[in-house]
Parts: sequence; structure tokens; C-alpha cells
Amino acid sequence: MPPIMRLPRSYCDASLIVGETAELAEGPSRHLVRVLRLRTGDHAILFNGDGLDYPATLVEASPKRCLASIRASEDPRTESPLQIRLLQAIGRGERMDWAIQKSVELGVTAIQPLFSERTEVRLDERRAAKRQARWQQVAISACEQSGRAKVPSVEEPIAVKDLAPASALSLYLHPRAKQTPASLTGKTTEKIDLVIGPEGGLSDGEISHLEKLGYIGLRLGPRVLRTETAGPAAIAALQALFGDWR
Repeated sequence: MPPIMRLPRSYCDASLIVGETAELAEGPSRHLVRVLRLRTGDHAILFNGDGLDYPATLVEASPKRCLASIRASEDPRTESPLQIRLLQAIGRGERMDWAIQKSVELGVTAIQPLFSERTEVRLDERRAAKRQARWQQVAISACEQSGRAKVPSVEEPIAVKDLAPASALSLYLHPRAKQTPASLTGKTTEKIDLVIGPEGGLSDGEISHLEKLGYIGLRLGPRVLRTETAGPAAIAALQALFGDWR
């Protein structure tokens, strides 16, 4: 059996209307033409975050300017019925990028970067804005790869102490917590907030604060996971219990 060929997918920050022509920004244009080597007449899938895919044909293709004729719109059905908000402590180097990328692939609906007492990354307002923009682009790229047509928002970083009280099933990961994913099976939920601590873990004061806000401790087996591994591992377990992995 011949392999199934997937059309390239590209995010387009513009209105996409069936029967009309859309102009891609320079970044997506360069990727389609220089990296993927698409030419005039080739097909691609465009999406703008509204939840739909837009099959399109390139009618002009250059690294700085691509025009695409929108042929149709369709629901790719890649969104989980479970809405997971990842509250991820900011990690060093590429750890934050990795955590965001894999979490988006696994179906999170929003990402809230967190400063914690043991966060080693220090960002002023300007650097925080640049990092937020970078993390949002990581989320977009993960959607392009995984087939998602809704782009999870990456919010402005806040401190753990500034979190609002729990309004959904709200969890924080800790290796000595009493609850396990199996112990959550009796709960009915469509929304989950999930807090992941930094490399050194959440402090005792932060854990006490989270519990006062209504967050529940959750452990994933006997091993201590790195901060960039913990989020995707927990999300996978939650998708298996409540989401589209059942």
C-alpha cells in the first residue's frame, strides 16, 4: 500500500474565505517555498485558529509573497472534548519550548506561564513579552504539525501567588501527593487546570497557597519527572481518563 501523503499545513493570521484569495505573511511564505519547495499550482492546508482547515491552491509562490486560492473549509476534528489549561513554571533554555510543543500536540487549550519561588529564569517586562511571542509561535508550529486548527493561547507570565481560586478541576503535580490519575476516575469534568512546578519543584508555601485556592495534589508514579516531561505525561493520562484517548 502506498504511503498516505499529507498536505503541508500553514498558519495564516488573516481572514480565510472560501472562493477568495489569501495572502500569506513572509514567514509562512518562506517556509512553504524555500523549505517545502512548493510552487504555483501546489496544494496546502491553511488555518487561522478559528477551528477550521482551509484547503487551498497556491496561485503565486515566492519566498516573500504567497497567494492562495481558498477552495473549501472543513472541520479536522482534532480538538479534544476535554479543556486542559497548562500552568507551566518557566523552565531554562529550551525546556519551556519543549513543554509547550508537546502539550499542544497532546491537546491543551491554553497555556499560562508561571513564575515560582524556585524559577531560575528572570525576565523583565520587555524580555517577558519577547518570550511570550516566541512561545506563541512554538504553539502555532505544533498546531501545524499535529493537525490542530485551534491555536492554544499563551498568556502573559504571572506568579503562582497571583493565581485565581480554582474554578474547574484544578491539580498540581507533586511526587508525594496522595491522589493519582486512577483516583480521579469517579469525577465528571470537562475542564482541568494543571500546575507544573519548576526544576526545583514547588515550594511548601506555594503548595499551601494552591491548596487554599482549591487545587489538588496529583502524583504520577514513583519517579520524579523533569518539569518539561511532567506536563505532557500528566496531559496524556488525563486525556486517557476524560478526553479523546478513551
